[in-house]
Amino acid sequence: MTEETPGFDEKPDVPSGATPDDAESKAAPKEGAAPAGDANADAGLVAQLDQVRTALNERTADLQRLQAEYQNYRRRVERDRVTVKEIAIANLLTELLPVLDDIGRAREHGELVGGFKSVAESTEATAAKLGLQQFGKEGEPFDPTIHEALMHSYAPDVTETTCVAILQPGYRIGERTIRPARVAVAEPQPGAQAGKPEKAGKAEGAEEKSEAADDKENGGPEEG
Repeated sequence: MTEETPGFDEKPDVPSGATPDDAESKAAPKEGAAPAGDANADAGLVAQLDQVRTALNERTADLQRLQAEYQNYRRRVERDRVTVKEIAIANLLTELLPVLDDIGRAREHGELVGGFKSVAESTEATAAKLGLQQFGKEGEPFDPTIHEALMHSYAPDVTETTCVAILQPGYRIGERTIRPARVAVAEPQPGAQAGKPEKAGKAEGAEEKSEAADDKENGGPEEG
């Protein structure tokens, strides 16, 4: 076995004739000098980082676009769902309108009594809960968008086309009319406005005739 002699440290090989300073300068590299390989490595890392950032921005844009498309899809599906529900309810209530008409006629004739009254009121409450609204009142102006005129007449006491009788009430769901109100309408009497001056003229003529008759009875006007 080779025994190491204590107290002696190994020193780098120094060529003969070299000074100790030369040995130290050879052993220690110069401070502040960066190897060329490190600079190339840094440039490669920067290029890779730029590529990663570009890819991240592209994936983020794709994700945002997909999220916007999904939100639009959800809104469209919700809107279609509501529309389909409203159409289904409208179709159901349209089929129920003849029953409501029979209930209304029975109420007008005082036949809505007993168990039939309870069933009728429950039916009307259920229809109202589904959004059905009844409209059409006597005395309101005629509106062709919500009224259907089945009878026509003239009346001296109206100033515009007016609903004077509700033959069948109308129904709507929200802003959608599912059946117009069927009504009897009355219009202002033709020539009613023109006839008033004529009557007044007749009255004035009668007064003139009366004055002339009085003058004749008194012997005519006094001469000056």
